[in-house]
Amino acid sequence: MAMEARLSLRQSQRVVMTPLLQQAIQLLQLSTLELQEVVQKELLENPLLEEVQPETGESADAPAPAEATAPAPTPAEPAPVEPAPVSERSTDDLPFDPFAVMFDDNSDERSLVAQEEREELPFENLVRSTASLADHLDEQLRLCPEAADAVVRRIGTEIIGNLDEDGYLRAEVAEIATRCGVSEAEVEKVLALVQSFDPPGVAARSIQECLLIQLRSDPLHDPVTVEIVDQHFEALARRRYQDIARALRQPLDRVMDSIEQIMELEPKPGRRFGGSDSRYIGPDVVVHKMGSEYVVVLNEDGIPRLRVNSLYRSLLRNSGDDARQYVEQKLRSAVWLIKSVDQRQRTLRKVTQSIVKFQREFLDKGLPYLRPLSLRDVGEDIGMHESTISRVTTNKYVETPQGLFELKFFFHSGIASGPDGEMVSSVSVKKMIQDLLANEDPAKPLSDQEVAMILKGRGLTIARRTVAKYREELGILPSHQRRLAPRRR
Repeated sequence: MAMEARLSLRQSQRVVMTPLLQQAIQLLQLSTLELQEVVQKELLENPLLEEVQPETGESADAPAPAEATAPAPTPAEPAPVEPAPVSERSTDDLPFDPFAVMFDDNSDERSLVAQEEREELPFENLVRSTASLADHLDEQLRLCPEAADAVVRRIGTEIIGNLDEDGYLRAEVAEIATRCGVSEAEVEKVLALVQSFDPPGVAARSIQECLLIQLRSDPLHDPVTVEIVDQHFEALARRRYQDIARALRQPLDRVMDSIEQIMELEPKPGRRFGGSDSRYIGPDVVVHKMGSEYVVVLNEDGIPRLRVNSLYRSLLRNSGDDARQYVEQKLRSAVWLIKSVDQRQRTLRKVTQSIVKFQREFLDKGLPYLRPLSLRDVGEDIGMHESTISRVTTNKYVETPQGLFELKFFFHSGIASGPDGEMVSSVSVKKMIQDLLANEDPAKPLSDQEVAMILKGRGLTIARRTVAKYREELGILPSHQRRLAPRRR
């Protein structure tokens, strides 16, 4: 068989993920705070991009307004339900111009403004700085009389340095002894000293030891409670309270009193020292109710309006090939960023408006009226692919009259209800189960099968295993464990 080389033409279509297209897709799934960081970074790296100051407008410093704003897309068109265009943004009500103060050569005036800023600083916005667990324990070690011995101080510092964020010792005594060049008995002695520090239970090597340290630190501790933790910890963990009562030869009520005392202990002594960083969630979209209609408003605080600098555009006509190539590249990047940000805002508004339309009853009446919703439903409603809906609802939060929710919260599967087959959201079903178990008789808690039968009487056909699944997701114990749960005083 002879082999020969031939040339042939063939047409095909394929999607090419260019860097600019990847950037546009990435912007869709960024939160408002993350978008601010990306835009600020581009402002620093791309000389053709500049921010439009709200007080001056786009045509303040451009001799030819039409030419200066030609490459930039027009601001996002306001939705019919919104009272103001997207281009209107609220600004901080500052009594001075921060840029003028930064670059003013008058040091006297700058100091007066700085003093005024300190006086008007809202103290509720300050983050309280708390000492770490290691600092808290190290201070107690320094003030301890035994720490006058350099060896004790070195061992104590080594122990404190090996505590995790919950306050547990994660190093073996033999390992600490080897590092410090001392015997294990000396380490055990210093470890007992550190375990006497505040918070109670710190430097324990297990949850059992942590609870015992807290119980024995009380001069009037209950010996029955100590014995339960010391001798019957496995039965305690498995909630075998009746077995504990038989082993101790104590009435069940007496044992349950001790269980209540144990539940008041802190299993993670270092919890209150677990970091001082405050994390806030800001809404990306706000839904207001105005009359009988809901208005969708994008939160654009901190997102600067962008345009292309007219000075650099003039270099396209008066520069050489190398400079022209550089400016053209930056120009394409700038225009694409402006269009991508604008498209992101338009898509976010459309998706939120569609969710508001589908979840109108939830916004009016609350959680029990949350209806099942899928990405495909919203995609078909606004004419977009469900993958786009998924990206634009990632890490986005919406503030509604019912509270602050992630946009993903509104997408849930449904369960058939009633003879007409109307679907009920799984979140609403969980709320029903939670309300049923919250109002049950503590002496006769409802089983999963009984809950399923009650819901069936309400028109919800749901399997027992589904009830068990939802109950576990809600963090509710099974019926036999709820029956033996300690009584709250």
